[in-house]
Amino acid sequence: MFFFLSKTLDFFLMPLSILLLLLLFAFLTKNPVKSRRAALTAFILLFVFCNTFLVNAAFRWWEYPPRNLADIREPYDVGVVLTGGMTRLSSLKADHPGFGRHADRFLQAYLLYKAGKIRKILISGADNPWKMKLKLDDGQQAARLLARWGVAPGDIILEEFSRNTHQNAVNSAAVLQRTFPKGRVLLITSSFHLRRAVECFKKERVRVDVFPADIYGVELYPTLNDCIRPDPDVFAQVHLLWREWVGYVVYKAMGYC
Repeated sequence: MFFFLSKTLDFFLMPLSILLLLLLFAFLTKNPVKSRRAALTAFILLFVFCNTFLVNAAFRWWEYPPRNLADIREPYDVGVVLTGGMTRLSSLKADHPGFGRHADRFLQAYLLYKAGKIRKILISGADNPWKMKLKLDDGQQAARLLARWGVAPGDIILEEFSRNTHQNAVNSAAVLQRTFPKGRVLLITSSFHLRRAVECFKKERVRVDVFPADIYGVELYPTLNDCIRPDPDVFAQVHLLWREWVGYVVYKAMGYC
């Protein structure tokens, strides 16, 4: 039921779907006033969704603020990294992965580890079954890269059963309880995803501090172009944020956070 609900909302409530539905309504309706209103609404939304200044402001409001390595005074026993879009493959025959859109998640974990801010790295998340079978999933690929860069293999823990943030929290909590029952935990994931992730971990009675990665809301000194020129790259970013908002509401409704 949860899977069906999330996928249905994911389709109908995403920015592009909303725009397409408005334009379809404007084309099909026999009422000229409603048609013009629907088309105008689609135009205004498209402008907002592609506006650098407005989208950046939305990210700045929603995301956790960035932290410096120097802000961490005492080392954490473990840093928990949530997978999803961290690596990509150009070919099944490739002998190395490429960086995915959210690779900054495990890059920040690497920097924290090398700076002595975390002692272990727990990578939580499953992937497509065929990738898991071939060990080409996000977690395995990231773990291999971390080991190549000097992270001791014994300091990398893989949790490979979680398909969503709720399961990340449930399954990571079990690992943490077993391995670090009284340990200090640092949660590392995309900044726009942290609010939902933190509340999911709280629901499982796991106290975490956060280290935001993959930050989209930047300190912007807006130019005229930022305020009036539509940017298609920004539309892709607003999809991430909008999807996270929908996910947050659904998780609240399901009692997951």
